Amino acid sequence: MTRKQVPTPRLKRRSNSNRSRPAAARPRLAETRSGAGNNNNDFAEDGLSALVVRGCMIARDAVFNVRDFLADGSRLAFLAIKDCEKELDQIERKIDDQLPEAITRVGEAKARELLACLKFITDLERIGDLAYSAVMQLQSRREKLPAADSRQLVEMASLLREMLEQVHQGFLKREVSYAHSVLQSDPEVDRLCHSLFHRHLAEPNSPTGQKNFDILLAAQALERIGDHAKNLAEELYSLSEGRSLRHNARKLSSA
Repeated sequence: MTRKQVPTPRLKRRSNSNRSRPAAARPRLAETRSGAGNNNNDFAEDGLSALVVRGCMIARDAVFNVRDFLADGSRLAFLAIKDCEKELDQIERKIDDQLPEAITRVGEAKARELLACLKFITDLERIGDLAYSAVMQLQSRREKLPAADSRQLVEMASLLREMLEQVHQGFLKREVSYAHSVLQSDPEVDRLCHSLFHRHLAEPNSPTGQKNFDILLAAQALERIGDHAKNLAEELYSLSEGRSLRHNARKLSSA
């Protein structure tokens, strides 16, 4: 296991809130909390953008912990996913509360970025819900996951974690190449999910599909995380290039 790929303090969020976030993000997030009375137009953009950056990291960490949970049933990973889901809900509420006033104090270019923040957090919050849903389907399971299912679910979670890291970097750097990477990875997530479904449901009279229905629901939740990551990639493209690919993403994924 390569837990060192992400900050391990994420798993200790419940015991030490200061260590639950990467050090580089803490000053900007503290500024978001303490600057409610700041009338500087730049604050509206920077504060909400910082919340989205934080949301990207939390969603990424949630999926990383899904992978850990699938690999070894880690109770600590399960609790971390639950915390991530709650924190993404809180960030969404903050953005919903702050954006209406903030958008009245900025020009058109910054207003577009604030609207992008709203779209980003909507998908990020849903990713948190789906990550929690995926592990909830399996956490009370008595039987060990079949080896083939475990491998495919872990592979899906690993791909999704990397996709969300690309989203995070793309939002920070405003580079469309990260969006390309996400959209090119999404079909592989779909393929793994469909393969898992096909294996369980290929024989209509087999009890396997019903017995392992929780596995199918978990796989479906992971596939939907991929769909939301794809939405984020399309929005990242709009933010970087100033034009939407929402209805033309197929061209981008094949670029």
